Amino acid sequence: MTGAIDRVEAMLDPTRLGRAPDRTHGYLDVLAPESARPTGLSNALMHNPALAAVYEKAWRPAFTRLFSLGGSGTLSRQDLLLDELTGRGEQKLLDVACGPGLYTKPLARKLSGDGVVVGLDVSDAMLQRAVADNSGDRIVYVRGSALELPFSDGAFDTVVCLAALYLIPAPRLAVREICRVTGPGGRVALFTSLQTPLTSVLGSSTAERVSGFRWFGKDEITGWLRDNGLVDVKQTVSGQGQFVTARKPQ
Repeated sequence: MTGAIDRVEAMLDPTRLGRAPDRTHGYLDVLAPESARPTGLSNALMHNPALAAVYEKAWRPAFTRLFSLGGSGTLSRQDLLLDELTGRGEQKLLDVACGPGLYTKPLARKLSGDGVVVGLDVSDAMLQRAVADNSGDRIVYVRGSALELPFSDGAFDTVVCLAALYLIPAPRLAVREICRVTGPGGRVALFTSLQTPLTSVLGSSTAERVSGFRWFGKDEITGWLRDNGLVDVKQTVSGQGQFVTARKPQ
């Protein structure tokens, strides 16, 4: 059996790479050096090594609880969704904007054979933490852009983007890319923000531009998925957040 990193490198689309794959840091770096600079305050924080170091134990639990106004409903729903999505056998899964790999590692726990989970992020700091803390025999990390995923069409059985889409510039393009790399019959799962009466009080277009954080309309994400041909689109609202799942037709 070839190594997981070799198998993932073979899945890359050479026409979508900013550079030849570089393994120097323990992950595949395919971004051109000048690509994907941080946009907005929130996005810049995700490139900060100090935040990467505390993300798992402090930032993520506190931030996710905000979606439930201090409760645990969102975290509980995330755990259930992860269990449903966990790869089995030789499936191939992609975790878009994976950060330090908090969701990437559990997605790989039931894989076997040539099954693999790829965690993709634009932040070197987050990926270095992912390699250090959340590696595994069937886990490979890639530094790349969610706006131009470096993989061939239909490369994955399952694609997720959890607690990240609201920080990605041009999120509609990211959703289109997620749908593109999902194979026939494959699944897509997203967790992101949701506009509510409370968030409309807190947010404004100016604040969004400065912070880089976006609140999505109730029909925005589901509409984008349907526009890209996905079916069985389901939305579950949790406080100020939404879980959306869908399937690509055979």
